[in-house]
Amino acid sequence: MFEIGKEYRRSEIHKMYGGQEQGGISTPRDHRMIFLFTSARGKEHGYVDGWHENGEFHYTGEGQFGDMMFTRGNKAIRDHQETGKEIFVFKQTRTGYTRYIGQVQYINHHLVDSEDTDGKVRRCIIFRLKPIGEFLA
Repeated sequence: MFEIGKEYRRSEIHKMYGGQEQGGISTPRDHRMIFLFTSARGKEHGYVDGWHENGEFHYTGEGQFGDMMFTRGNKAIRDHQETGKEIFVFKQTRTGYTRYIGQVQYINHHLVDSEDTDGKVRRCIIFRLKPIGEFLA
């Protein structure tokens, strides 16, 4: 399906599978997949994604303003094992392009205080995700 380390046009991924074309979490309706997109630009909105020293991938939930809630994409990540959906992670390489870094599964999450896009303090969901198989660090 996806090749570890290969760069894809994000628009081509959505053309093939569907899902929301904007934002970091995409949940195609007709496929048992969830796409997570991460980029360095996320820091502007209080998102801090990346590797933890214990080998987990930490991913900040969706929502640029106010407290993050377990709706839409955040709920999809948390409940993916119950719904039978697989999670695939991509990292933006340049405008419109993203590199496939691997598949993960939800372990759990924690809440942290962080600033939203307006600089106001809010509760953020940080997902703890375990890599499945080969993964590009």
